Amino acid sequence: MDGLILALQFFTRIPVGKEVSFNEKNIGRSLFFLPFIGIIIGCIAALPIIMLHSTSKMIASLLSILVIATFTGGLHLDGLADTFDGFLSGRKRDRVMEIMKDSTLGSFGALALIFLILSKFVAVYELPASAWIAIPLSLANARLVAGYVILAKKNAREDGLGVLFKSSVAGKNIIMAGIIYIGIIMFINPWYILPLAGSLVVGEAMTLWSYKKIDGLTGDVYGAIIELCEVASMIIFWGVTVWI
Repeated sequence: MDGLILALQFFTRIPVGKEVSFNEKNIGRSLFFLPFIGIIIGCIAALPIIMLHSTSKMIASLLSILVIATFTGGLHLDGLADTFDGFLSGRKRDRVMEIMKDSTLGSFGALALIFLILSKFVAVYELPASAWIAIPLSLANARLVAGYVILAKKNAREDGLGVLFKSSVAGKNIIMAGIIYIGIIMFINPWYILPLAGSLVVGEAMTLWSYKKIDGLTGDVYGAIIELCEVASMIIFWGVTVWI
């Protein structure tokens, strides 16, 4: 339960009154709940689609995106902006790392945020109302991929949140979460494995880019992976619902 509470406190803005120690053991346990945190936030975000889709698809989609940003506190959006500010700066590794740590929003980060939010809005808008489940599953896909890269990929820094999550040795928890979650997807609809596969491809592509730029991953890159995988998953879900 401490792992679940820590996951809610760190990865969401859902108020949880109990205090939990922020140690490696609890961090490792919290990573098990990553995809299920995505499902919780996604189900809340799907409510406007379910309730308002027949009235105004545009307002419903806008509220859905707003709910996601609100309940994550913009945590992953911040990582996306920092990552693109650094990676597109054209500087060498050390300077890229400095730019990513700078809290100032640059032009590349701003553009990344604009295109990301716009893409997410369009993807949600184009989803049929009956396919609302694509929202929680897309958020879960992205977080499962983030758990995978935390487990399998190397860090670019010797300190920071990325190292803290990596050092929690949560491999067993992430693998177990993945097995349970894939089982849920296959039970709902075997075709829904395609958005998860697409998210994994995006995660690998971001990993290769990060290796090239800073020889590893950071907490900001994890956030960027989550945001990009959410969008990729929603778009693939649209394709699945329309064409399959």
